[in-house]
Amino acid sequence: MSAVIPLSFWLLFAAAMLISAIGFYKYVYFISLGYGFSIAGLGALMLILFRDGLSVGTVIACVLFIVYGIRLGGYLLVRELKSAAYRGAMKKEIKDGSTMKFGVKCAIWVTCAALYVTQVLPVFYRLLNKETTDGWCIVGTVIMVFGIIFESVADMQKNASKKKNPNRFCDTGLYKIVRCPNYLGEMIFWTGVLISGANVLEGAGQWILALIGYIGIIFVMFSGARRLELRQNKNYGDDPEYQAYVKKVPIMVPFIPLYSVAKYKFLVA
Repeated sequence: MSAVIPLSFWLLFAAAMLISAIGFYKYVYFISLGYGFSIAGLGALMLILFRDGLSVGTVIACVLFIVYGIRLGGYLLVRELKSAAYRGAMKKEIKDGSTMKFGVKCAIWVTCAALYVTQVLPVFYRLLNKETTDGWCIVGTVIMVFGIIFESVADMQKNASKKKNPNRFCDTGLYKIVRCPNYLGEMIFWTGVLISGANVLEGAGQWILALIGYIGIIFVMFSGARRLELRQNKNYGDDPEYQAYVKKVPIMVPFIPLYSVAKYKFLVA
């Protein structure tokens, strides 16, 4: 096993465990602050672990992990601290963990940390396999940058919309293209990550672990879209403008006529 999974992998896993342990303070932090700051921490740790074998492309990819994680974690932290409405909504949607057994919390903690590590594996394996910058790496990092920008713009547009009219759903800017552009931005980012290392993954083991991370985060994004849809249906279901909006704007991916995921109960994360 040690020959297949090197020490550097376990160091990344330990770092993700340490950072995401914030979830023991507040259960939702396992998948919010623990997520964002774990990705940032993993990017920084890879720069340290592979400092003697870095290339321009891998440095950029690791820095993008740091930027992505700090931006997301910071955004979630500010929203958590400043938005009473958001905290109230989350109490209704996500269990507070107060009645959850410690062993179950530990299982969730380990699972989350493992997911976060597998998400960054395409870049990790490029470094581990001593591959430098090539076309795949360049294209992947460009897509990663686009994903960060896309998600950031979506968050800013929603904040601006809510400041203007707190009681109305957001249907401006990127929200005219899809109803969850912030989640779409995340999927774009992680698609870029996978592409950046797709040509350097060696053997079934590396591919399986990298795909677990990619498929896992895509599942989490659709799960988040389902929670948002259920909440919006409850808040705006009687609004004719909202009903017209959800019937013409796809929920997640542009030009794909998927307008609802509310009925898919397996999308629970």
